[in-house]
Amino acid sequence: MTATGVIETPTQLLGGGRVVTPVGVLHDAWVQVTDGRIAQVAPSMPDVDAPVVDLAGAWLLPGYIDLHMHGGGGHSVADSPESMEEAVAFHRSHGTTATLISLMTAPEAELSEQLGWAAELVRRGAVPRGHVLGSHLEGPFLSPRRCGAQNPTHLLTPDPLLIGRLCTIAAETLRIVTIAPELDGALPLIETLSADGVIVAMGHSDATYEQARSGIGAGAGYATHLFNAMRPLHHREPGLVGAALEAGLNCELINDGRHVHPAVVRLVFDLISSPVLVTDAIDAAGVGDGRFELGGQEVRVHGDEARLATSGSLAGSTLTMDRALRRAVKESGLSVERASAAASATPARVLGLDHELGTIAPGRRADLVVLDDDLQLTAVMAGGTWCDTARPRSRPDWLSRSPAATRSIVLPRRP
Repeated sequence: MTATGVIETPTQLLGGGRVVTPVGVLHDAWVQVTDGRIAQVAPSMPDVDAPVVDLAGAWLLPGYIDLHMHGGGGHSVADSPESMEEAVAFHRSHGTTATLISLMTAPEAELSEQLGWAAELVRRGAVPRGHVLGSHLEGPFLSPRRCGAQNPTHLLTPDPLLIGRLCTIAAETLRIVTIAPELDGALPLIETLSADGVIVAMGHSDATYEQARSGIGAGAGYATHLFNAMRPLHHREPGLVGAALEAGLNCELINDGRHVHPAVVRLVFDLISSPVLVTDAIDAAGVGDGRFELGGQEVRVHGDEARLATSGSLAGSTLTMDRALRRAVKESGLSVERASAAASATPARVLGLDHELGTIAPGRRADLVVLDDDLQLTAVMAGGTWCDTARPRSRPDWLSRSPAATRSIVLPRRP
């Protein structure tokens, strides 16, 4: 038994919940977790001698996968290896069981150092404090006209030698690079990165529709925080937004109610099959109002809204993935299944990891979140282990080992 009172076993049975699977919601289904993976999803209780977690009607969803995160819990991923790890741990407590590390535009020396920190976390694999899947370079090849909260001092034109050096430092852990496709030299760089297996995102861009189409033709297949920091959609000039939606790209949405209106979120889900919910969270997430720094610029947070002190531009968000999913259902009217896919299955597929993560299906990692009737997070499982910040508590009858008995523990209800 652990110090927190939970008996760690190689096998657990999770029953009595609403399980979101690739084939829909299964009511009162049973999920067997063995050695950190989902062994089976069954309509009735498996004949396995193992402790039972009584979900008591709660929702069981795949753990969230955030492809765009700069910090959280008062920790910026750009400050130190320890701060990067703390930010990952903070988001894990909100249901993000796997994440990319997103890096702001900065001098090469800083980006190299930060990519090295992230690469080390990737090499460590899934650990109790978080599972890092790789890095996302949000710059420096961005448009000065649409830099948003990116520091314009460090913006550069596309440079294949620079990106080559950064890729070497990242040691194959660089997963996404955001580029403005209209910049000189952008298209050949997009072609090169795509051929090397790096996902090229279009964002922080003033691209016209035709320029964005050229970027897609060169291999760009992703859109960084759609609508934000890009030429707006217009009926005479669809811009990057129109090109991305028309092509059905995987498009990020920062669903905090500020970056994108709930009606627009719903519209995007109606138009394409592959929206991706992200946080774009900065260190202020989970902290509250105050003054912070992002990419060497002062950020002021008031009422959970982060803005640059100089220009008033939105500067990332204070969002967490559990809130992003809840808003998608409660405010945009999406089904739990569609919101879950945008928070888990689609991000896993974007990274080519859908055989490993993102769904509740046999063989996948047992990364799971439990939500109550109001879609509030009540528990997080990562790799088959209940996280200390949100985990079930044992009951005496759990010690029974009779296959016919109901050996149950009850998940806690957060206030």
